Amino acid sequence: MANDLILAINPSTSGSLEAYVSAVNQIPILSQEEEQSLARRLTRENDLVAAQRLVMSHLRFVVHIARGYKGYGLPLGDLIQEGNIGLMKAVKRFDPDVGVRLISFAVHWIRAEIHEFILRNWRIVKVATTKAQRKLFFNLRSSKKHLGWFSKDEIEAVAGDLGVTPETVLEMEKRMSGHDTSFDAPVDHDEDSDYFAPASYLNDAGADPAQQLEQENWESHHTDRLQLALANLDERSRDILQQRWLAETKATLHELAAKYQVSAERIRQLENNAIKKLKDSLAA
Repeated sequence: MANDLILAINPSTSGSLEAYVSAVNQIPILSQEEEQSLARRLTRENDLVAAQRLVMSHLRFVVHIARGYKGYGLPLGDLIQEGNIGLMKAVKRFDPDVGVRLISFAVHWIRAEIHEFILRNWRIVKVATTKAQRKLFFNLRSSKKHLGWFSKDEIEAVAGDLGVTPETVLEMEKRMSGHDTSFDAPVDHDEDSDYFAPASYLNDAGADPAQQLEQENWESHHTDRLQLALANLDERSRDILQQRWLAETKATLHELAAKYQVSAERIRQLENNAIKKLKDSLAA
């Protein structure tokens, strides 16, 4: 039964989107009494047959909602499938005793799943990450359908309607107007298009072999000097520094004091003196 439901809510398993839409439009709509009865069976008895009927009878509404997002350039079948996920979440959380129809409650969940899908897939780089940016993204796109290119007055009007600053509106408009760009030049490129490919003007300084070799030589030189400076210390001072600073599990002053049968203060003095000798040796 669970597999049948998964097949039913997935437009890609229906052969064609038209066949799926035609099939879900033939599923009878439940009356309010039937809907409440099924919802109570689900909440009180965990009746999965009731859950299936609730979902199936509302698939047509998901199609209607998903069609409102066709302008984002994403396949309608994918939008419907994401909306169906939202519908199932709504059915699971629906309380029939509140006194509202399931579709009124489910609209929020359906739109939320579709919104999340659009934001994940509209661009390679997300245009909106925070809750405020997501709200602005969809409201701004809706405003642009009516206004077209924004003038200064229109930007301020939209900012006032949405409760954000004009700078925030401009920043989101720039993100929405941008396009995904290949880092390398296209396969059928010419010499002129090479110049506009990011690979031609974005350099990775960390990948410069000369700089890498210089960094490795610098680290090797200072490591050798540190080893030489440590070798010039007396055995006890060298051991204290190694145990206090270089060991994976660092020793405490009291542990070293017990080892050398002196006070913790004496270990601290020996440590400070050894560090001073190292600094003087490395500075020479």
